Amino acid sequence: MTTLSERISQSAFDGSRLRVVLLLDLYDGAQNQFLEVYEHLRKQVSSVPGHIRDELCQSIENPSQWLITSEWESAPRFLAWVNSEEHVASVQPLHGCVRDTRSLRFSVLRETGKGPDPGLPSLDVPLSAFPSASASASAASSASSAAADRARGNLQVAPRRGDGVVRHALTFTVKPGSEPVVAELLAGYTSPQARVDETTRLRRTSLFMHGNRVVRAVEVEGDLLAALRHVALQPEVQALEEAINPYLEQDRDLSDPGSARMFFTRAALPAVHHVAAGGRETADIGRHALFYPAKDGCGMALARLLAGQDEAAVDDPECPVEASTVFQRDDIVVRLLDLRGPLDARPALALGVEGSHKAAVLARLLDSAKDGVPTTDQEISRFLARSEMRLITDRRTPVQA
Repeated sequence: MTTLSERISQSAFDGSRLRVVLLLDLYDGAQNQFLEVYEHLRKQVSSVPGHIRDELCQSIENPSQWLITSEWESAPRFLAWVNSEEHVASVQPLHGCVRDTRSLRFSVLRETGKGPDPGLPSLDVPLSAFPSASASASAASSASSAAADRARGNLQVAPRRGDGVVRHALTFTVKPGSEPVVAELLAGYTSPQARVDETTRLRRTSLFMHGNRVVRAVEVEGDLLAALRHVALQPEVQALEEAINPYLEQDRDLSDPGSARMFFTRAALPAVHHVAAGGRETADIGRHALFYPAKDGCGMALARLLAGQDEAAVDDPECPVEASTVFQRDDIVVRLLDLRGPLDARPALALGVEGSHKAAVLARLLDSAKDGVPTTDQEISRFLARSEMRLITDRRTPVQA
């Protein structure tokens, strides 16, 4: 059995509180505009389910550098918000005053601190001291306090072992009928230079299609944002992006920073769970991807179900699953599997429903109007075949590159 010290994993499903750190570098003279935008955003996010508190900080060394920290009851609560169209619209005004941003997300593992000293006077300033204070602000404050009470004590149980790799995916759809042309373009492009700098390199890129949906999964050693920016500037990638533009269902203009930002924001498909058995031989392992059409509002629950199944699978040395990554955004769920042997050797395991009642649970989370729900062994095999995405290209970078 794989021990926790051997297993490589990351997860948004630990049940712990989440700390989000957003670093911002403002344009010169944009401070007042930024503060107005932040005030509006702060009021909006205070009513989002799962939000506990946030803080705005300014650098004491460079006043153009700012920091926003926020605390959430759990990672799924935050991800549901940050991946929503409401969030995309709410942060749009920030782009006019922020030169650069960097977002970091952490599960809370340990904490220390002291409560208020009853012998000291309170430093809290009453809401009535601020002209903008209102009953709604007071209600939001009460809701935030209640959320903090509920979340208190929710810590990550144990540290997870990483492998220095960040996993991320992009997904978009192409016009029906254009799939063969797009597949040929995606399979035939020249790979960009993998090395970004001394600490960052692109390790692997896997491209899959399911119908007219494209999923591009990347593995990066080091800084994901630096790698994505590096790849976007490579002539080979720019030529590919230009070639597929006419076939996209969502129009974009990558020469326009605003249009490019909006496209890649909506195309982002975050990795919410990854697990891999450590220390095993990796020969004869094939990479597969499965697409799960979730019911409206059930994407996160479906991703959590698959994550739990894969955690158990890699603990079994006889199990052919070597690694699994679950990507999820809204009701789009994609599961990337590194598997020994054929995918259909154990259909229920490959689908992530091996075990008592797991197929029935999956059935309740799937959009039956799209692909039907698997309940019998035969239906599971058929659903697995329909869910498998077509591998377009899978490119690994040599270790020395």
